[in-house]
Parts: sequence; C-alpha cells; structure tokens
Amino acid sequence: MGKDSYKNLVGQPIFKQVVDFLPRAKFDLLVHRHKSDRYYKRFRSWEQLITLLFGVFSRCDSVGEIAAAMQGLQGKLSYLGLDKSPAKSTIGDALRDRDEVLFRDYYFELLSHYSPLLSVSRIKGVDFEKFYIFDSTTIRLFSDIMKGVGRNPKGDGKKKGGLKVHMMIDAHADCAKHVNISEAKMHDKKFLSKLNLTAGSMICFDKAYNDYGQYARWTEEGVWFVGRLKRNAVYEVQEVISEKVLHDKEFGVISEEHIHLNYKDNKEQKKVCLRKVVYRDEKGRILVFITNNFQISAEDVAFIYKCRWQIELLFKKLKQNFQLHFFYSETENGIKTQIWITLIAHLLLTVLKVKTQTDKAFSTVAVLVRIHLTSYLDIFWMIQNCKRTYHKRKGANFCSSSRAPTIQMALF
Repeated sequence: MGKDSYKNLVGQPIFKQVVDFLPRAKFDLLVHRHKSDRYYKRFRSWEQLITLLFGVFSRCDSVGEIAAAMQGLQGKLSYLGLDKSPAKSTIGDALRDRDEVLFRDYYFELLSHYSPLLSVSRIKGVDFEKFYIFDSTTIRLFSDIMKGVGRNPKGDGKKKGGLKVHMMIDAHADCAKHVNISEAKMHDKKFLSKLNLTAGSMICFDKAYNDYGQYARWTEEGVWFVGRLKRNAVYEVQEVISEKVLHDKEFGVISEEHIHLNYKDNKEQKKVCLRKVVYRDEKGRILVFITNNFQISAEDVAFIYKCRWQIELLFKKLKQNFQLHFFYSETENGIKTQIWITLIAHLLLTVLKVKTQTDKAFSTVAVLVRIHLTSYLDIFWMIQNCKRTYHKRKGANFCSSSRAPTIQMALF
C-alpha cells in the first residue's frame, strides 16, 4: 500500500491550533487586574484555562479523567505553555479557589475581540441592526450547592440542586452578549434589570419575562420588544386596528388591537400602551403577541417572535456538544468556572466555523475537533475536506479479472 498523500499535516496538534484563537495578551491583562496568580507558584490561570478547555473539548466526565488523559500528552504540553500535566488535586483546588470572574471577563473580552467577524451575517427579514433574544435554561446538579430544582422530597429524600443560566444572545451573530448564572430558584424577570440596552434595539422573549413596569421603561428609552401576552392579563382595548376571518388550515394574522396594560409603580397606578397581535400558526395554534412598536407589520411581529427559537437551539448545542451533565467541582465557584469555559469553547468553535466558511453543522465541527484533538492535521483542511472519498488503485494494483477490483478507502 502506498503512502497516504491526502492528509495535510502540520507541526502542531488540533488543540494547539484552536488555542491559538485565544488572544493571550488580553488574558494576561485580566490576570494582572484580578491578581488571580498572586498566591499561586504553580498551575497559573493560563494553565487552568488550557486544562479545562481540554476537558471540555474532549468531554471528560471528571477531574480525574482530565488529569489521566493529559499525562499521555507529555510530548505535546510544551505547545500549550504547560511544563507538565497537572495533578487531580491541583485542578480541584484551582476550581475551588480561583475566582470565576476571571473567566467570565475573558469570555466577554473574546466576544468583543471577535465581534467584527461574527457580525457579518444578518437574519433575512429583520431590519433591526441590534436584535437580541433572551431566555434561561436550567441545569440540574446532584448536590444542593445551588438551590431550587425539583419538588420538595418527602421523608428522607434529598432535593437536587441546580443552576439557571440567563442569557441574552445577539441573534445576528448567534452568540451570547450577556450571561448571568444564578440559583435555579431565581425568577426569570429579575434578569431584566441587569440588561443594558440602547435605543433602537429590538428584543424578543417569552411569557416568563412579564414585567409591565419594565415594558414602560423600555418604551420611554426607545427600546423595542416583542413578547407573549399571558392568558390572565388584564388590559383595556383602546382600538381594534384590524380583524380577519381565517378559513380552515389557513394561517396568519387574525387581529390587531391597541391596548393599555395597568401596573403599579411605587403604589402609583400607571398604564403602558402596547399593541396586541393575534396570530394562528401553521399547526393551528393561536398565539397572542405584544409589542411596543407600532411601525412594523403584524407579520413582522410574528416572524420576530419565531426567531426566538434560535436561543433554544443555542442551549441545545451547549448541552449536546459539551459536558454539562457532569461537573468537575462541587463548589459554586468551580461550577460557574466550568460554565464560563464551556461558553469560551463554544465561542472558539463558532469562530472556527465562520473562519472555515463551512456549511457543516456545529455538532459536526465539535465532533471533528474532539476526535482529532491531538492529531497533527491542519484544522482548516480538516473542517473543509472531511469527506468519505474512494480512490481506485491503478495498473498493477488491480486484482485479477476473476476477482472484484480492490478499492482503497481514505476516510478523513
């Protein structure tokens, strides 16, 4: 069998090529600002970041698996700036003691660094340059470090803990712009007060974010929103803008109304002026939307809310492609650190997908990186050319006519 000339080999493993997307100088500035290496002679902040990224990309289930796997990479650790593989106890201590704020701030530094690259694409049909979607997802924990998941158990049962990741994404760039990690019992609408939105922004959310006072403040600030109206909402109809009778299996806008919602602010009765849109979708479901924007069409209101599904897909990508079923620490700080590094890993793969201009699914890119993490393949070639190809042997390499021809398969 001849030498395989189809592989494009380079002098660095895939993991090092992914790590090269990280701007080291910005990380070092944050380390200096937070003094996160002040009491560490070994296993500095950069080493912790690289170690946990290795665990996230390779989907290790525990700190023990990370330590054991990295022991076999002794010849490749110098590429990553590590002198030797860290011990299990060393990784655990850093997760417990090093403040997760360092990795949180670095995630947002990376987001700002790659914002020009990720913002080139836009959602067709949405005219708002700043279009954000926010929602939350709950992750269960097998400890009660962070409270609020499940019902109160009877007898000697133990209530599981859990955390809630509140996230606002840039819908055009498909990446998180604001993230807050809390106990699962925290109500979703408390997340609204943490947002800093500029005039002209369009935001989209579901029924959980029901805060009439916040709706009024957004209207005063020129921030537009599209949400859902709760079934028990009390409102006053000021004007019926339009009505339409839809036939069976027909979908579209049923009616539009100008409404006032009543709320209290510092014991003072106030009203917020909104637009109500009733819509029937392709499955026959009746959906009631509210918005403070009276310029866009009713169809646009329904389409903007339909785009909200994008954040659900992002949560699905995070949970399916990264190890968020097992946590490397039983401390709140360690759990949050792992969440931030998982978001960093997601951002790096998103950058890789954009740079390679591939139409492959995100999950395919994640699997390729995981399988070839320590291979010396060129990462761009690997993403762009990972196909099943068959090359027939020529001349003397063919078998006799009495037998089927031999096929050489090169699977990349």
